[in-house]
Amino acid sequence: MKSYELVIFDWDGTLMDSISKIVTCMQQMAQTLTIATPSEQAVRDVIGLSMEEALKTLYPLQSNIDFEPMISSYKEHYLTLNNTPSPLFDGSEQLLNELSAREYRLAVATGKGRNGLNRVLSETGLGHHFESSRCADESKSKPNPDMLHELLEELKVKPQRAIMIGDSLHDLNMANNAGIDSVGVSYGAHSESRLLLAKPKAIIHRPIDLLNVLE
Repeated sequence: MKSYELVIFDWDGTLMDSISKIVTCMQQMAQTLTIATPSEQAVRDVIGLSMEEALKTLYPLQSNIDFEPMISSYKEHYLTLNNTPSPLFDGSEQLLNELSAREYRLAVATGKGRNGLNRVLSETGLGHHFESSRCADESKSKPNPDMLHELLEELKVKPQRAIMIGDSLHDLNMANNAGIDSVGVSYGAHSESRLLLAKPKAIIHRPIDLLNVLE
């Protein structure tokens, strides 16, 4: 019997190479609104959080600020103004095809909003692989375990039969808070040394390497 039944993926920085685009769009948003421009590392550190939690972290002294103009500006840059490519990581589609062929159940838990996730699932043609998903505008932000608890309950999977795959400490801490195992990916938002702080089951350096961990 497989050790795990359900494999839950983060999206940005785990399956899709979108970190550079997120960073530049966040910086362009700040420049457009003439507010302090966050560094690349500062943006990387909040990737995986919900948009509002990310902005609260980036701008902690502006607790009473209305985040809606910032969110709207970011979305405008991401969807229309910024042409930074965000392809799937090499091997992501192969990995999902192989996992599906091996009859693993797959899900997504992402800091994206629902509209954003639906758009990339449609654009990449990968939506059929996933039984369910949870987004940042539907559940509490990572590292709160709500997303994972909801997926486990919906899909009738016990925590010990699920594993979370992510590129940020927020992903792996969410897994710890939900009582499930995790695997970190070294090619996304956070470095291997940071990911190791959460004591994941393994760190992988290519998407396809996950097969060796699971089998």
